[in-house]
Amino acid sequence: GVWRQTRALLFKNCLIKCRTKKSSVQEVLFPLFFLFWLILMSMMHPHRKYGEVANTNLGTLDASVLVNFVIGYTPPTQMAREIMKKVAFDNFEDGIITEEYLSEEELQEASAFKPSNFVGVVFNDAMSYQLRFPDSVAMSSIYMESR
Repeated sequence: GVWRQTRALLFKNCLIKCRTKKSSVQEVLFPLFFLFWLILMSMMHPHRKYGEVANTNLGTLDASVLVNFVIGYTPPTQMAREIMKKVAFDNFEDGIITEEYLSEEELQEASAFKPSNFVGVVFNDAMSYQLRFPDSVAMSSIYMESR
């Protein structure tokens, strides 16, 4: 029955392992070697631990930076309009110029013709969005490996 076949298969596998000792040892030692190598590499490059940053008052926002600042957004839904109205008028005294576009392509075309103080906002849904900056914005060189 089943027990006899299982026992014969186990005996066959034991015979194969005994006859091919070199490959059997390699099956055991290679994973241990790679585990040792990973531990060694992690010890050579330990994780950086950053201390806690205390709460500090950053002061007021320099409003001169936001003069003639334009935020374009798409798609023009009611939720997007409410969010952009809150951004433009509730947070800044003078308000920020907001422009709505029907599609992301129109937003990209407008950003090509607008000055460097243009930022695009693409709302994916009610809870997520993506920012689109013009090509003239300098990229941060601090975290190059995470890019």
